[in-house]
Amino acid sequence: MAKLKTVWVCSSCGADAPKWEGRCPQCGEWNTMVEEHVADVKKTRSQGNRIVSRTRPQRVSEIETAELPRITMPSRELNRVLGGGLVPGSMVLIGGEPGIGKSTLVLQNTLSIKSRKVLYVSGEESATQLRMRADRLGRVSDNVYIVCETSLANIFAHIEDVKPGLVIIDSIQTIASDDLDSPAGSVSQVRECAASLLRFAKESDVPVLLIGHINKEGSIAGPKVLEHIVDAVLQFEGDRHYLYRILRSIKNRFGSTSELGIYEMRRQGLREVTNPSEMLLSQQGEELSGTTIGITMEGVRPFLIEVQALVSTAAYGTPQRSVTGFDAKRMNMLLAVLEKRVGFKLAQKDVFLNIAGGLKVNDPALDLAVICAILSSNVDMAVGKRVCMAGEVGLTGEIRPVTRIEQRIAEAEKLGMERILVPKGNVKGFDSSELKIEITEVAKVEEAFRSLFA
Repeated sequence: MAKLKTVWVCSSCGADAPKWEGRCPQCGEWNTMVEEHVADVKKTRSQGNRIVSRTRPQRVSEIETAELPRITMPSRELNRVLGGGLVPGSMVLIGGEPGIGKSTLVLQNTLSIKSRKVLYVSGEESATQLRMRADRLGRVSDNVYIVCETSLANIFAHIEDVKPGLVIIDSIQTIASDDLDSPAGSVSQVRECAASLLRFAKESDVPVLLIGHINKEGSIAGPKVLEHIVDAVLQFEGDRHYLYRILRSIKNRFGSTSELGIYEMRRQGLREVTNPSEMLLSQQGEELSGTTIGITMEGVRPFLIEVQALVSTAAYGTPQRSVTGFDAKRMNMLLAVLEKRVGFKLAQKDVFLNIAGGLKVNDPALDLAVICAILSSNVDMAVGKRVCMAGEVGLTGEIRPVTRIEQRIAEAEKLGMERILVPKGNVKGFDSSELKIEITEVAKVEEAFRSLFA
């Protein structure tokens, strides 16, 4: 029998050490070394000093290329994020917080596939639970085979019997190989199981879809090598207390990482949101102070979003700064710009900022909308409902140019906006003669304020 030995493995990068260390010697992360028991297997000898290989080196010009056929998924948003569909022989990892809807997204798509067999391997739920979810989604298919298994060897045996055209593993942290003594979810188990599934996918041209857990920091649980092994890493994120979910691509070998899909969680499953701007804007008829409309970019998709601000006199000695959906440090920087460059005294006032819809936005082009919402609430004057804006605010109070301004303007006009504030010089060479929307160029925060409230 192989002799068991104890090693300490880094849960972040997968490096091992003979003894425990507080800091990983490879990646430098603290408190990531975990104890594992592995079998000490002697390495096989090669023939002399020469490595026996079945492959041979080829010139780049000799390698034949062909357009990879895609497997079209039922969800258009998922196809957009994947770059046009699943590539045969690829392995895709989908991660997200518990209860965000990862299993619902995958099961909802697989139940709608009619052209090929699908093997759904569940290590977390029973077959009865999956059938109840399928009934709730209103889709029961004879092409989807459900098996509850956590042994890697048994999974390959089921694959041999069913011969599926698509394999789903839910989740990779629950699968274990009998060749390793460590428990399921450990660094060595996740690495070995993922490598075996990748070998199967490449040899059989059957795509494999993995569902993965995330840790408390928000990254994929397990070794970092897991993200290097797979062909695409998709992140399913959103607030469980809100309806909207965002599917974004972190890594994609067969497409762009700039695309993202937006879903709405309902009782019957996830519904695709084709025009998120209309759902993120308020439908109230009256104009209220402290509300502005900004144009943000999520990937390559522009959409309009409502920014809400409330400024009031501090009831206690220390003013409050509360932010939802926006960077709190960046809002404090914008408040300092208003204090120093524009002359508004906000140091003794409470400032509350909210991005409507429960989305988290990191686009610097939303700075102008944030500042205008704060000023609107401070002077208690409303901004027109048909006015939107896009611009980055610098420390000197200037409004800096933003990317993809043409797409932002086109999206604003499509949704019926009558006026848009953009940075000065940002629309050079852009033909706006055929547009119905009025474009106002501003260079400073004071100009934007005078343009809105003059």
